[in-house]
Amino acid sequence: MDKKVKKKNKERLAISNIVFVGVVILLIVVAAVGFGLYATKPPTKVVTTKTSSVTVTSTSTVTSTVTSTSTVTKTIPVTVNSSGAFYDGKVITFMYTAQFECTPNGSVFFPNAASNISVAQGCEVGAGNISDFPKGAAPMFVLVPAFAGLSIFGVQKLGATAQGFPTFTYNNTTYTILTQCGAADTPTACPDHMSLIYSPAFTAVEEHLGIYNGVFGLPEGVLPTPAHEHLVTFTTNTSIPWYLVIVLVFNPNIYPNPITGQCTQIVPSNVSDPTGDCLNNINALEAAMTTYDSAVPLANAKNPIWTTLGEPGVDVVIPGISSPADLFNTTNSNMVLFFSDPPVFPYPV
Repeated sequence: MDKKVKKKNKERLAISNIVFVGVVILLIVVAAVGFGLYATKPPTKVVTTKTSSVTVTSTSTVTSTVTSTSTVTKTIPVTVNSSGAFYDGKVITFMYTAQFECTPNGSVFFPNAASNISVAQGCEVGAGNISDFPKGAAPMFVLVPAFAGLSIFGVQKLGATAQGFPTFTYNNTTYTILTQCGAADTPTACPDHMSLIYSPAFTAVEEHLGIYNGVFGLPEGVLPTPAHEHLVTFTTNTSIPWYLVIVLVFNPNIYPNPITGQCTQIVPSNVSDPTGDCLNNINALEAAMTTYDSAVPLANAKNPIWTTLGEPGVDVVIPGISSPADLFNTTNSNMVLFFSDPPVFPYPV
């Protein structure tokens, strides 16, 4: 990568980090939710107004309710260069330590799309060799809420929220799907992530929709990094390289809440425990790869991602990996992130 591109990337990352911190603080104060926070800064004092109701009794023994308003000062820790993740059913912290790598360049795997891949800084989903990654690299599973359709790419015209979260509609009710990382180039995007990715799967979806020249002014098969969550199989206080394995989740009932790590049933299911494979641990991911659930076709009937892939009935699809036995000796991307993942809760409480 030449110096001009590096400089541009650093400037873009710096701007997005500043915007990201500001929006996160706003979300915490207004909605009491933290979505992927940023090495620790001094605590910030935030003044909020709390309305409460108290019951008082008058001298005439008539009971009435009086509403009082009080001002409460809270200290909220603001962090940088971090986000949330799941490990063994718990919510933990990712502390990012370096810029991402895409190695080798994606054109090695898809030479016919070399010019498209160059726009995505060489980052691709669809192929990869573990032997190409830095020594000691471990797998990190990226959970993409594919059941939310094209809104996962953070575009409001496609259903995403202004904050960059996808939405999902079932039975005339629309749900905002909160994720540890919003889509790229949105207020809730995570730091040290690639902004654009090339994938032959993206090309297939576009062509399935009759689009042959790309979208959003991007080349065919290049789209923003979608909203997602993280799953790992161990924790460490030492920064190491982690290679990304992309997981397409088609069952909304097993997609974990980023703050609690728990799942909620949204769609009817023929499975005795519809949230039993909640994807906050590796055992659940392995089970979901071979679980056929009636919730999947119900949730994805109008989803172009699902129909493009042939309407799979299983809870999750991992491109290029068909068996749980292959989860730790195969990858489906060339992307690497650098972080430690201490077992501590990442969000203000």
